[in-house]
Amino acid sequence: MGLNAKKSLGQNFLTDKNILHRIASLLEINSDDKVVEIGPGHGELTEEILGSNPKSLSVIEKDSDLWQILTDKFSDNKAFSLEKGDALELLPKIAPKKGDWKIAGNIPYYITGHLFRIIGDLDNPPSLSVFTTQREVTERACSLPPEMNLLAASLGIWAKAEMAGIIKKGSFRPVPKVDSAIIVLRKKDTAPKDKEPYYEMMRIIFKQPRKTVLNNLSAALGKDKALSLLDLADIDPSLRPQNLSVEDIIRLLK
Repeated sequence: MGLNAKKSLGQNFLTDKNILHRIASLLEINSDDKVVEIGPGHGELTEEILGSNPKSLSVIEKDSDLWQILTDKFSDNKAFSLEKGDALELLPKIAPKKGDWKIAGNIPYYITGHLFRIIGDLDNPPSLSVFTTQREVTERACSLPPEMNLLAASLGIWAKAEMAGIIKKGSFRPVPKVDSAIIVLRKKDTAPKDKEPYYEMMRIIFKQPRKTVLNNLSAALGKDKALSLLDLADIDPSLRPQNLSVEDIIRLLK
């Protein structure tokens, strides 16, 4: 199974049935659920998800060599549909425009940050997301003060992130160089529709992570305005970006 993995697509197929079952169970699927899966490969996780009897499962696969395999395995299941192409391009087009839905996948490491941003910017983000990502990336995405970072801050405006388990590299074929982890993202009811002002403030604050919040804000707004904002938001000017929470950044905006 691992022999036909394409390095150019970042393919490492998850084959551990216990972990595949756990990922499907973390999706908390019921018969009314619409589910999207990214990068189904040979359909290992697809089979587990369909076993939970969702209302629909749309899988997005970029590798044309896998399309026939997936069609042969699952086309008889009325809930199954195959979307052929790049998830980064297709997801905004096929994601449900209203109502709760869920998303899962064993995603290539190199698209993780970009994919999370696309999901968060959807008009109707999924209520629940369960992915396998590089362990280091998952740990960063789930960080809180005093270890906050740009990735965790960008996710935190729309989702609560948690690491739901470590996956040893031997669970994949071919075997990658690093361990992976399961990340669960639960949509926040308080997420704003227009997140760009938050992202802009976030980028200013984290532009130079080793500098103080005051220095980074002063570079963009001038020192007097920066001090005024920090005072109004009740934030210590000597703190560094990793010490701020999502709520701190929101207060600066307000």
